[in-house]
Amino acid sequence: MNTKKLPICALGGMLFGLFLYSNAFAQTKPTPVNRDVLRQKASQPMDTRTSLDLLTRSLALIEDDKTQHALLSGMLNGLEGRRKVPSPQGWKTVSSKLEKSANSEVARTVQLLSQIFGDKAATAKSLAILRDSNAAVDKRRAALKSLVTQQDDETRSELKNLIADPKIRLDAIRAYSALKDDQAPAILLKRYKEFDFSGKRAIIETLATRNNYSLALLKAVGAKTVPHEDVPAYIARALQKQHSKAYKSAFADFATLSTDKEAVIAKYEKLLTPRALATANASQGRVVFQRTCTPCHTLYGEGGKIGPELTGSNRANLDYILLNMIDPSGDIPDAYKLVSITTKDGQLLAGTIAAEDDQRIVLNMVGISSTVLKKDIKNRETSPLSMMPEGLIQTMKDEEVINLVKYLQSTQQVDLPK
Repeated sequence: MNTKKLPICALGGMLFGLFLYSNAFAQTKPTPVNRDVLRQKASQPMDTRTSLDLLTRSLALIEDDKTQHALLSGMLNGLEGRRKVPSPQGWKTVSSKLEKSANSEVARTVQLLSQIFGDKAATAKSLAILRDSNAAVDKRRAALKSLVTQQDDETRSELKNLIADPKIRLDAIRAYSALKDDQAPAILLKRYKEFDFSGKRAIIETLATRNNYSLALLKAVGAKTVPHEDVPAYIARALQKQHSKAYKSAFADFATLSTDKEAVIAKYEKLLTPRALATANASQGRVVFQRTCTPCHTLYGEGGKIGPELTGSNRANLDYILLNMIDPSGDIPDAYKLVSITTKDGQLLAGTIAAEDDQRIVLNMVGISSTVLKKDIKNRETSPLSMMPEGLIQTMKDEEVINLVKYLQSTQQVDLPK
């Protein structure tokens, strides 16, 4: 029996379920003893199995589909990232009833939960949804996510076809990170030039998550199949850490930062004069920001959550901007320190901690969040360095730097160039 404590993020849904169970049970058997017993149970720490059993009994008594969906969603959120969880007592009966619900969300959530509980029929249904190009995109994405979490072997063979489908391409590309496939680098790099910016970026991010994948990416950069300017700075740092020799060969002509940071700051202070900034193009600066900064930072509601939010930062101060661009590791809040995780099956993940409990870690990664079970972790490191590498500003042309700073110092969003 699984005796691990309930994950923190599951408590809301689980406790709500116990409350409803208590009310429903009391209505069925309204004796003071039963209510007191249930209140006592709800106030005591419970393992996951006990909580799931009680929720399943609650679902058996409730007829309102909105309440059913709320409980089922709580269960699903609480079990996110888990696989091969023993099904709760009475689940077969309850799921058989609810999968026929007129509420499609109830039926779908039941199916996803059944997958977590090892139901082969539920897995087959998810595969059928995934393969159906006419199915709703959100349902296909949810099906793929659940199948990847369960490490379904049949799904791995579907990915090659799925990346040809624009509706689900990005999800399929990223699935290669969790579902190891030695053919993945060849499959993805062969089609690299066909895809738009988002597809190319997803390929680069995915190939950086495994040693053999990243070696193939470095070879492609060296052969100029993948232009080195396509590789964002945060990925370049990860590649340098994984394969220092191969990195030096692939990025031989890539600019590096002088160790004299004061001299570098002085250089850009001379470049970024009030006159230069007055005639700069903020719209073009937004283009530079989207290319180099949005994967990690949010400004005016756009961007990632790996680095600090920039909208309310001290962006009017040129010294503040330059110091953070030239010496990004000078002062990093704990919440934004880079955490690197290596899983037992060789997956390499890097990001900032979004949430953590006794069973799992949720990483904020570029473009996505990833849930990792602690039992699957081989190694975990917290780096004193920022994900933003030194030298980023020196990879830009002077005109790009001036336009970027102009945009960063803006007080409201500007339009993109027409």
